[in-house]
Amino acid sequence: MPRRAGRTGPGCDTIVKSIRSNILAFAVLATLIPSVGLGLISFVGYQDVVNRNVDYELRALSKDASGELALWARERAHDIRTLTTAYTLVDGLRGGTPRPGALRIGAPELAVYLKSVQKKLDPLIELTLRDATGQVVASSAAEPAAIELPATWQSASLATGIVVAPPRWDEARVTATMAIAVPVLSARNEQIGALTAVLDLRSIEPRLRAGVGASPAEVMLLATDGTPLVSTRSAASTLPKLDAQALVHLRGQPGEAQRYVDVRGREAVGVAAPPSAFAVVVLAQRERAEVFAEWLSLVKLYLAVVAALMLLVGVVAYWMGRSIVTPLAALAAAAKRVAGGDFSVTLHDQTNDEIGELNRAFNAMTDRLRTSQRALESANAALRRNNDELASLATTDSLTGLYNRKKLDEILRACFATFTRDGAPFALLMVSLDHLDVINADYGLPAGDDVLVKLAAILRQTVGEGDPVARFGGERFVAVVAGVAFDDAMDLAERIRSLVEAPDFGGHAIRSTVSIGVAQSREGDASAETVLFRADHALHEARRAGGNRVQSAM
Repeated sequence: MPRRAGRTGPGCDTIVKSIRSNILAFAVLATLIPSVGLGLISFVGYQDVVNRNVDYELRALSKDASGELALWARERAHDIRTLTTAYTLVDGLRGGTPRPGALRIGAPELAVYLKSVQKKLDPLIELTLRDATGQVVASSAAEPAAIELPATWQSASLATGIVVAPPRWDEARVTATMAIAVPVLSARNEQIGALTAVLDLRSIEPRLRAGVGASPAEVMLLATDGTPLVSTRSAASTLPKLDAQALVHLRGQPGEAQRYVDVRGREAVGVAAPPSAFAVVVLAQRERAEVFAEWLSLVKLYLAVVAALMLLVGVVAYWMGRSIVTPLAALAAAAKRVAGGDFSVTLHDQTNDEIGELNRAFNAMTDRLRTSQRALESANAALRRNNDELASLATTDSLTGLYNRKKLDEILRACFATFTRDGAPFALLMVSLDHLDVINADYGLPAGDDVLVKLAAILRQTVGEGDPVARFGGERFVAVVAGVAFDDAMDLAERIRSLVEAPDFGGHAIRSTVSIGVAQSREGDASAETVLFRADHALHEARRAGGNRVQSAM
């Protein structure tokens, strides 16, 4: 019998190695396949979301920048149009014949006048007065820019000003310029000349930067040959021309995101605004590396986590294999003894042989597993409760119990998405407690907090179920009312105002009022922040008017 047991040894070792290898392979594959599969799906989806968000952001920025350029040009044309009504210019163009009682005006006097006006108006770097034939009469510059009025300059289209020199880079002035012309009319409304102005495009940079805000995107104005004129990130004079092929590619598909090599030689994603009357390319762009920098860092972190997880699983699987195959080797030896005719082996739990010990170990292990499972379930239940509490704290204002600013942003994005998709309007009521600082000073901060809590309760009860109310910050609250007419939203705001004004609000000693701004979503809104801005503006109008009133956003 001892010799027979010795012969079974190598067979048991083979079984042990095979089981250990299978356990290790299964553990590694069971961890690797789901982790890699879910990771790839997540990262591909994340990349798609990033692309869509960047495309939307760049389209909006290019469109807004094009609108700002048009508005800026109209404002400048209006300023110059105002100058053309000056008697000094009109008299100077009438051939030196002054009005009764007025002094004779010649070219030197006109030049002095134009210089004084040009210095007072910052965007203007040259003002030139021309007669009916287009010849220069006087100019604020020693050498007026070589500008030719179009053949049809006396047509009605000049009444509000036209661009006579499209945006370009002026090497002499080391800046980007454009020129516009506005007619000078006599007292009989006859065109007796034109006033041309050379404008410094750098004056539009602050407006473009304000439009970009905190976004990492860059807005550029390019000449038709790709020369940078204005940039929200760098001085245009330091930037080279955009590659001609990239420029043709961008202008060929306006309003669509394109990949190209930008003026700095880096791969970028950009959107060119549709062509305008100013012969300029309005471009919003972001560096592609910057767009996907966070994505790449997540990929690296994911790979590191997967590698660490694989190492941990391999170590655990190897240890589990050893702990499992050892009693199996004893069981295999006992089975061989039984097959050899040794019927003294028993598999009952109460025997003292290897199988009995294995059965008792399995029973003890099963008991421990059941105990661990119960402890794990209890821990998971506690963890879920803690997670629910954390989620509530993350979206709820601790003082009033209303939603906080973070949750309000999520609600507004969802409402705006529904409005964009289905056309279902929503209204915003921005409510501000008047003179909270006075209440805090006269009655103490606890009294001010109590008034805020009571105001929150009124808002929650008045607005109704289904329409969220959030604390925007300080003494300001925002109620989101969906699917109601604007007049109904105004009535709701007035009801809130009257409830707060009632004598029983805030206690006998404290009298409080609120100011409310009301705005509703409408076509052309770029985002929910646009509606929120109108409501905030209306609130400020109400407060400037003395408070305790409801103001609608125009």
